[in-house]
This record gives sequence, structure tokens and C-alpha cells, in this order.
Amino acid sequence: MADRTFTLDEAHTLLPVLESLLRNALSGKKFVEQFEGELQALQHRIFLAGGTFVDIVPLARRKAERVKAEQRAKDALAEIDSIGVQVKDLEIGLLDFPCEVEGKIVLLCWKMGETSITYWHGTDEGFAGRKPIDQRIARARRSN
Repeated sequence: MADRTFTLDEAHTLLPVLESLLRNALSGKKFVEQFEGELQALQHRIFLAGGTFVDIVPLARRKAERVKAEQRAKDALAEIDSIGVQVKDLEIGLLDFPCEVEGKIVLLCWKMGETSITYWHGTDEGFAGRKPIDQRIARARRSN
């Protein structure tokens, strides 16, 4: 059983907060990736030149920004996790909300950009197994 389950209404209510947290995590992740690319390019230039002078102050500043961005992403993901929602794919903003339906756990599935939660899938299925929400799912009530 999931630690926490959500009704469809509860999950919908959380979407604005979760979308904001996802955007923060994505922003931090993208900054880290950009910095890593810049660092690799710098290392490559140094290697090709056989060494070179590097102004360490701007590099140290960027590294500090990278550390902050990474922490911002980790904090956002930890907050989503603490709510009880599962991040399935950060890159596309894919979230699953455990929901108890007729004594079984299913996952309400939402992807960033979708205006509402309109799909679900079983715990052993993934994104490809999404099915439209039906009345049985929509009627599910909180049991814990």
C-alpha cells in the first residue's frame, strides 16, 4: 500500500503547487547541465592549448550558483516526495498520485502541460499504459 493516497479532487487541488515545484526542479537541473557543459568546454580548451590562465573568480561564482541550483532542484523534488506524489520523469514533468480504488492502488497520472488529471494506470504499468479516467476512478474516496 502507498503511504498516502489521493482522491482525484485532492490531486487536482495540488497541481498548481506541484507544477511550480516541478518548474523549480527543472530550472535547477537545466542550470546544472548548462554549467557542466561550460566546464567541459573550458577543460577541453585548456587541454587543447596545453594549459592556460583561467580567471578563477567568475568560475568560482558560477560554481556557487551551480551548487545553489542543484540544491533548489533537490529541495523541490524532496517537497514533492514529502507530499506523497511520485516524480516519474522530471524532464517531461511526469507525476503519479497513488489512489485507492476498490481496495487496490492505482496511479493517477499527470504530465506538465496537461490542464488536468485525465489518465491513470496500474502500479505495474507506466506512461504507455495510461487509460482515461472513468467513473470508478473519479468516484474513489479517501480511505486513510
